[in-house]
Amino acid sequence: MAALDIVTFGCRLNAAESEAIRRAAGRAGLADAVIVNTCAVTAEAERQARQAIRRARRAHPGRRIIVTGCAATLSPAQYAAMPEVDLVLDNTAKLRAESYGAAISAGPAPAPAVAPGRVRAYLQVQQGCDHRCTFCIIPYARGPSRSVPLGVLVERARELVAAGAREIVLTGIDLTAYGADLPGRPSLGQMARRLLALVPELPRLRFSSLDPGEIDEPLWRLFADEPRVMPHLHLSLQAGDDLVLKRMKRRHSRADALAAIARARRLRPETAIGADLIAGFPTESEEMFRRSLDLVGEAGIAFLHVFPYSPRPGTPAARMPPVPPEVVRERAARLRAAGAAALAADLAGRVGGAAEVLVEGDGRGRAPCYAPVACDGSPGAIRRLRFTAVAGGALVGAAA
Repeated sequence: MAALDIVTFGCRLNAAESEAIRRAAGRAGLADAVIVNTCAVTAEAERQARQAIRRARRAHPGRRIIVTGCAATLSPAQYAAMPEVDLVLDNTAKLRAESYGAAISAGPAPAPAVAPGRVRAYLQVQQGCDHRCTFCIIPYARGPSRSVPLGVLVERARELVAAGAREIVLTGIDLTAYGADLPGRPSLGQMARRLLALVPELPRLRFSSLDPGEIDEPLWRLFADEPRVMPHLHLSLQAGDDLVLKRMKRRHSRADALAAIARARRLRPETAIGADLIAGFPTESEEMFRRSLDLVGEAGIAFLHVFPYSPRPGTPAARMPPVPPEVVRERAARLRAAGAAALAADLAGRVGGAAEVLVEGDGRGRAPCYAPVACDGSPGAIRRLRFTAVAGGALVGAAA
């Protein structure tokens, strides 16, 4: 049978869009193709995408190869020039069924909104960004901030739940900007509360990356009083030094980040914290870096995403004095080690407790705090489990 494979790089939004791509391509009747959904956040992400394209051609010499995503949007000629590539689509075209008309062959019916066996799903609520952080190329690839109206989100959420999703993760490029372009300017917190009220069959809701200085008061209230909102915040921190944050043109300070984390834990002590941090931003001294490194332990950032700084042509940071590449790599390694220690401490502190765990299959599940849990059960089941130990980087769950 002809197949349609999608290779995804980058953020949760790209992951959500890959499912939308699958549906659009399926409606067009496309099969016997490989679609590579690229990311442009770092040079390494683009290098990996080019490698994936070449691998796909070697593995599937007879298939059409279509390249899309942020890297393809920013540099379409570069990808079109690759001999392995048959078609390049930008971020707008990739979501339209008609875009795949030039690559149609007979194939299977469209895939459902949730891939078989997937009990957690992404729901894109916002797209684009109106800010210009000095290191970031993404606004040029994604355009200005646009929000999805509540009615559309409710319909999509119901479809996801009907297809088997037991947890939905709200995603966007600048999630806390949600609603600024809609009538009445509903905030992210207001939208999420109404979404939960209108989709009562959804057991769990989680948020992707949030700007710590722009979490609205309705969202804080929802986080405090709605048990279906998971006690887990992933924050877009990027650095722990105020001067570096200023040079990045971020909208928060180190104190803002610590205050947001402390507030979350006051409201729900079981809260786990995740964060994005950049290692080796231009002009970053060892002292500045130490403030970011110390932040990981001070704030107990258990789920840390580390990005070695990579200059993006056309961004202000690319013109700043760089940190030597070997120093960038060394600092990234130190941050990852600190993150691993913070995760180990967080998991150890949860042994002896209990929580409702979403079983994802293959002997694994997710606790509300996002911790992986070794457990039995059918995918989609939500089981009350007691945590008896930590093994293999996961909590060990037993019937409570």
